[in-house]
Amino acid sequence: MARRSEFCDHLLDLLTPLGDVWVRAMFGGYGVYLGQLMFGLVADDTLYLKVDNGNRTRFEAAGLPPFTYTGKRGQPIIMSYHQAPSESLEDSAVLCDWARGALEAARRAHQVRRTKTSGSKMP
Repeated sequence: MARRSEFCDHLLDLLTPLGDVWVRAMFGGYGVYLGQLMFGLVADDTLYLKVDNGNRTRFEAAGLPPFTYTGKRGQPIIMSYHQAPSESLEDSAVLCDWARGALEAARRAHQVRRTKTSGSKMP
């Protein structure tokens, strides 16, 4: 099993106040989780946090770009994660503040998925 990056270890230290945060290797990067909720991702030693309509304005106002990658057909794919502010990577309180908003976005997305999959079917 590959060892996680020093950057991930640093993030886990900063995020300790949130609880049992953990990372999992995926697609050449890492998913950042609290419990079963993925609220962040790490790509090329850059942290991106989950966004939705509830917290997107804060990220955009700070000029923080979304996570994008190039799809199979060469088209840009924009995901619902935005880069964490650089100052948060050196201050646990600041990072935890941003991460709490990302956790709320992840909870809302999880609730929407649960509602869609548990809805009753009409006869």
